[in-house]
Amino acid sequence: MGVNCVSTGEGYLLKDLTVIIPVGGKATRLLPLTAETSKAYLRLLNRPLVEFALLSLASQGVRNIIFGVKGYTNYRNLYDYFESGYGFSARYNIKPRLHIRYQPNVDDIGSADSASINLEYYNLKTPVFAVQGDNIFDVEIKRLMDFHKEKRAALTIVLREVDNVEGLGIADIDSSGKIKRFVEKPLPKDAPGNLANTGLYVISPEVREIFKEKGVQQIIKDRNRLDFGYDFIPYVIQSGYPVYGYRLKGSWFDVGTPKNYLEAMKYLLHNYVPVLNDFGERLHTDLDCCVWVQGKSSDSEKCREQIVRKIRRKRIHVNGSVLIGRHCQIEDGAILSNCCIDNFTRVGKNAVISNTAVMDRVAVEDYAEIQDSIIGRHVKIRSSQLSPTKISDVSVIADDVTIEAGCVLSSAKVYPHQNVKVNLLNQVLGS
Repeated sequence: MGVNCVSTGEGYLLKDLTVIIPVGGKATRLLPLTAETSKAYLRLLNRPLVEFALLSLASQGVRNIIFGVKGYTNYRNLYDYFESGYGFSARYNIKPRLHIRYQPNVDDIGSADSASINLEYYNLKTPVFAVQGDNIFDVEIKRLMDFHKEKRAALTIVLREVDNVEGLGIADIDSSGKIKRFVEKPLPKDAPGNLANTGLYVISPEVREIFKEKGVQQIIKDRNRLDFGYDFIPYVIQSGYPVYGYRLKGSWFDVGTPKNYLEAMKYLLHNYVPVLNDFGERLHTDLDCCVWVQGKSSDSEKCREQIVRKIRRKRIHVNGSVLIGRHCQIEDGAILSNCCIDNFTRVGKNAVISNTAVMDRVAVEDYAEIQDSIIGRHVKIRSSQLSPTKISDVSVIADDVTIEAGCVLSSAKVYPHQNVKVNLLNQVLGS
């Protein structure tokens, strides 16, 4: 992935563009996965979720990133993994390297406040692109920046047509693309249309002054909050500033709920998305499926060869699209369907994993059945032929959990460090 000095007109290059990624809050919709982990750092398809955004940005020439981190967990996870960007750049051969900075040690009171803090602290005087750390998107940044410049917009919001408006910010635009009205998370009957806010914004330098206006300061005083969707976007529109909507034609996912997480996983496994599908070499089999088994080092290659041999001899059964990470061990009789198995995971004999994400260092014992669920890191799922464990219906198991043999979990949520010894049906354990 080399240099991509894309111009946005009049000599402005994407390598000079700064991207702010607000990472704050507790990500309550993804609990218990985010009880001790930043949402942006949550693993999806064997990598931290925010890497999808970084790879998409870097592939188009962006080199300057600011993580608008709030709180200990968000800062710790992101800084410890990414630091200033050297390691990430080396891993993906990004040249010149990505330069990653962090929000100063000031707690913000919302995504817009995070953008304001960083605009001021880093004295940014050119347009800034703000993206959400839990979003996966395929947008041509050059076209977006050209649109923003052509419209002379103070703020450009990337919009996407959706079938279900629930839980999203919805915009009403005129024929020129100017946003007339914006409603955050309306009831379906009150939605002004079906163009949803993707959480991708282009912010002009003059917005720095808008943040200082009395009206914005009054919002902060009255609500103790300055969120883009609830607060800042409606204010800017109502104040008469030019706010435009850019229609996104590429893919976009808000990975903000367990259901959305699983839908994004399945889509990315089944569909080609530029940059995002670097799972490694696809395994060619005589089966009607797509299988990737990762591992290039001498140690991981041994595990990979063993798994590939078992798949080809049909000792492991695969259906649909399956991604298997490095250093995994999968025993005979296992059935894997439309799922992701992360690094250093062990799957026992005759275990069934379907439409499920299994994160790294998980132990799934013999005859366990896991369907339509998310299994966190370092989880032990004990099971046997006489006492098979069954997990289903968008159950979410957080990190470092042990589930004893014979348990049945359906639509269950289990917080970190629990030892599950009973059946859980639509129940939460450990909150």
